[in-house]
Amino acid sequence: MTKKRVHQVAKEFNVSSEALIEMLRAMGISAKSHMSTIEETAETSIRKRFEAEKATVREEYARKEIELAKRREQEKPRERPAEAKKRFMKKSMPRRGRPRDASAVQASVKKVMALMDGAGKSKKRRKKQKLGEESTSHIQAKPSMIRLTDDSITVSDLSKLMNKLPADVIRVCMDFGMMVTINQRLDMDTVEAVSDELGFTVEREMVTQEIEEIIEGTPESRSPVVTVMGHVDHGKTSLLDFIREANVVAGEAGGITQHMGAYEIISPEGKITFIDTPGHEAFTAMRTRGAQITDIVVLVVAADEGVKPQTVEAINHAKDAGVSLIVAINKIDLPDSNPDMVRQQLSSHGVMVEQWGGDVMDALVSARTGEGIDKLLELILLQAEMMELTAVRTGPASGVVLEARLDPGFGPVATVLVRSGTLHSGDAFVAGSYSGRARALMDESGRRIDQAPPSKAVQLAGISGVPRAGESFQVMSSERAVRDVAARRSELRRAKDLGTAPKATLEDLLKRIREGEAKELRLLLKGDVQGSVEALSDALDRLANKEVHVNIIHQGVGAVTESDVLLASASQAIIVSFHVRPSVRAQELAEREGIEIRHYQVIYECVEDMQKAMEGLLEPELREKTVGRVSVRQIYHHPKAGTVAGCFVLSGTVTRGARCRVLRDDVIITDSRIGSLKRFKEDVREVQSGYECGVVVDNYGDIHEGDVFEIYVEEEFARSLN
Repeated sequence: MTKKRVHQVAKEFNVSSEALIEMLRAMGISAKSHMSTIEETAETSIRKRFEAEKATVREEYARKEIELAKRREQEKPRERPAEAKKRFMKKSMPRRGRPRDASAVQASVKKVMALMDGAGKSKKRRKKQKLGEESTSHIQAKPSMIRLTDDSITVSDLSKLMNKLPADVIRVCMDFGMMVTINQRLDMDTVEAVSDELGFTVEREMVTQEIEEIIEGTPESRSPVVTVMGHVDHGKTSLLDFIREANVVAGEAGGITQHMGAYEIISPEGKITFIDTPGHEAFTAMRTRGAQITDIVVLVVAADEGVKPQTVEAINHAKDAGVSLIVAINKIDLPDSNPDMVRQQLSSHGVMVEQWGGDVMDALVSARTGEGIDKLLELILLQAEMMELTAVRTGPASGVVLEARLDPGFGPVATVLVRSGTLHSGDAFVAGSYSGRARALMDESGRRIDQAPPSKAVQLAGISGVPRAGESFQVMSSERAVRDVAARRSELRRAKDLGTAPKATLEDLLKRIREGEAKELRLLLKGDVQGSVEALSDALDRLANKEVHVNIIHQGVGAVTESDVLLASASQAIIVSFHVRPSVRAQELAEREGIEIRHYQVIYECVEDMQKAMEGLLEPELREKTVGRVSVRQIYHHPKAGTVAGCFVLSGTVTRGARCRVLRDDVIITDSRIGSLKRFKEDVREVQSGYECGVVVDNYGDIHEGDVFEIYVEEEFARSLN
């Protein structure tokens, strides 16, 4: 079984690595750093200890609750039964009719009842009792569960939710080995651990997924959502134009799509929603924000030109997104078309079509004549059927924002794709950090519609602002609810923007990988010529071993573009540029997204830097070093300390807290730690060779005269790829 690291086990138990290391050392288990390995038996002991501590805390909490309830019952003031009050009131009133002096009787009754309820007590005593009652009622109302809507919360806000002092939260964090301030934000794992320690449980209300959590119903089959990608002028938009029978090409400059639209196609076999992107940037921008809207990517490749740089980009985008791919080989009506050439080029980039023994469907089409388009639609629906796409149609709608703009007539308008539920005109909704009510729903042709089921894209008017592509939208019960959610999202976004660290610098990437993420170095290569890029790629590939490898998610020729930066951002990659520079807009975007671009002029300098980075990813080699040997001369039994070994240090040094093996006839009896070390009844930190001392071994008392303690340390050594 694979041994776990300290940081991995610490994450499972919601404690810091430092706190777990101290616990391990107290148990006699060696742990130098967060990367140290833990034996399976040690992990089991840790788990039992945590369970025992939690059980103790729960028992103590339950005991205090019982004591508190008893105390409240004992301190409860004695009151005359309600029947006594009624009898008194009955005697105070005349038998017949209402007395003329009624106000006097009422005043008398009021005075006597006040005396019965303790109103005759002194002012100071009444105030003290009132404070006690308020305190008691406050304890009774103390919730056992807190609800959070964000991924993080400040120490101050958390203490308010639990009705605790901030110092209480800070104290628990310090027990976990974390130094925090009152305004510091805590992540959800830390919040759950602190809350559990203080007797609370945490229920997460996901702000970005409110509606999906509560939708109930039977999932039904839905139509696929398809994104069309490919190299410029390979007929991507012309293909969509022929399919939907609307001439959008004529009104667009240069035949390049100037906006992103979504179109629903109704074929005899079923419906398909096509998303037409102006480039790969929009596709990646949505993925960067966590939106995975596409089920299938149709890759359009011209049969006469073959695979081009943007074709390779599209392939890498689809692979990295993990979506199904269908190839449409376009322009087969041209005399110089060569589909086999296209298939051969695709295979060199890891796309193997079915005719060549692969699993990727392909269709020969002509966007000009319409040849093969029916076959392409059949393949899309066949792929969707194999994917078994489903969604719940009932309940409030939720989905993704595809694009948004300011319209002169409607104001802010968002194009949204419904993923589940049904969107109706008049629904209150939240999109990103904006809220609104659906004043109008329009299809791709501008016609007003009343509702939109799953996989339907519509224009949505009535939003308070312009959300970003890729942000989620949800329908909620009221405008007040959506305004509250929008406000919380806006606050969370500001907090994240203030505390966001660079997400793809080499140093930050190494830090995250050392904390337990995948052992790979993701790179995006751009160079001046294809030969240089291939040479650099081959050199970097040779650095890999069985533990660490280089993952080149994309490589190409030319300057670093905005599309490269967005792909690197979505894939958490470093951009390596060789003899090329980024464009001004790409540089600005890289700075905004926190993406590092490393420039090189010589191949070996790049390889050397990457080698150093990868060596930093290798797990350090642990080597044992014996630092002392101790002979047991006599055994003592202490009523508190247990078995004490009177020893003589044969060589080296023995240190309190050091790792030690107990040897008997050169056979290892146990592996533990020096728990206590004394010289002439005085606690000492270490004893050197040639001196006597008293030793207590942690968690082990079966020590015999003649045993030998072997004192050792574990040292970490950096490993090289060579």
